[in-house]
Amino acid sequence: MKVLLIGSGGREHALAWKLAQSPTLTRLYAAPGNPGIAEHAEILALDVADHAAVIAACRANGITFVVVGPEGPLVAGLADDLTAAGIGVFGPSKAAARLEGSKGFTKALCDEAGMPTAAYRRFTSAGPSREYVRAQGAPIVVKADGLAAGKGVTVAATINEAIAAIDACFAGVHGAEVVVEEFLAGEEASFFALTDGVNVVPLTTAQDHKRVGDGDTGPNTGGMGAYSPAPIMTEALIARTMDTIVKPTVAAMARRGTPFRGVLYAGLMLTAEGPKLIEYNVRFGDPETQAMMLRLDGDLLALLVATAEGRLAGAAPRWSSDAALTVVMAARGYPGAYAKGGVISGIDTANAMPGVKVFQAGTAMAGGTLVAAGGRVLNVTARGATIAEAQARAYAAVEAIDWADGFFRSDIGKRALA
Repeated sequence: MKVLLIGSGGREHALAWKLAQSPTLTRLYAAPGNPGIAEHAEILALDVADHAAVIAACRANGITFVVVGPEGPLVAGLADDLTAAGIGVFGPSKAAARLEGSKGFTKALCDEAGMPTAAYRRFTSAGPSREYVRAQGAPIVVKADGLAAGKGVTVAATINEAIAAIDACFAGVHGAEVVVEEFLAGEEASFFALTDGVNVVPLTTAQDHKRVGDGDTGPNTGGMGAYSPAPIMTEALIARTMDTIVKPTVAAMARRGTPFRGVLYAGLMLTAEGPKLIEYNVRFGDPETQAMMLRLDGDLLALLVATAEGRLAGAAPRWSSDAALTVVMAARGYPGAYAKGGVISGIDTANAMPGVKVFQAGTAMAGGTLVAAGGRVLNVTARGATIAEAQARAYAAVEAIDWADGFFRSDIGKRALA
């Protein structure tokens, strides 16, 4: 089978690395890719926003299956256009991708299906949302309704901070609608499941570190590190999450006539009342996927094809009992303005260490030299018998990498080890 992978980040590098191990794969292509992905796939010079060009490239290269990594193309309807062209695709339709494309849509679905989530209000103008925040008090959560690359959520400790986030949204930074939610106390966890629109297969758990600084300080980012599995997600909590959140979501989407086919990534808050849904993503998490792929035993491509073709009944993904942990190396200044072009070396040394794999995210080649080309640049990932061992290996690998403009959190995995 010839496969095209859409995307250019660390998540896609991890998916490419795992897809390349499939016995059913004959050739892997990627667009737009990055230097790390190019180690496993032939890079196609494609504008992935041009759906006709993607379809033409599939036909020209005999590609019969497409794996869509990021959320943007899914929200834009790439899966619909590929399906209409008779090309297999892993990823939900445009209508189903609204679970990530609109926070308000997901909150309304929670109401419809009776799923546990934070109390909320939706607003289309700044004035009433400011009044609501003043009436509710802080802490409180402000979310941009649309896609914001993981940076559209503000957990405001003060009313002024919440109002500033509202004003930023309505100034056009992240869209023109906001969801204001109650602050939920508890611990966050990420839960993943595959669904073909009817059958639902749980994958595994992880915990992400969203804040930019040690001790969960500073602004939210797309994720500064992750580990899998999340010890706090017991079998009882997994079963409860499936029964009260994931399965009701799949059933509600089917009732609406917009069945969800792909991976559901549930961001959870584990409260005193049980797991509550914070948000849905309609693709694999980043950087959780990097840790997850090191733990997945078996054929990823077979699972993705079965999902797309409605054959998930009876599927049972196998996971190593080992843990895996990812440390994100980001460009200094991220998630604000950051410099590009810094030279990176030492990745080969890091990759030679036991259990280590460095996935590239925001990288490029300049005159034969690997350089930084994004905010989150490297995902240094390691597997070990325990989270402590995986953590030690990952940070040893970080130290082997030479990149003057990079920084990283020094406490990834702290919650699991506390």
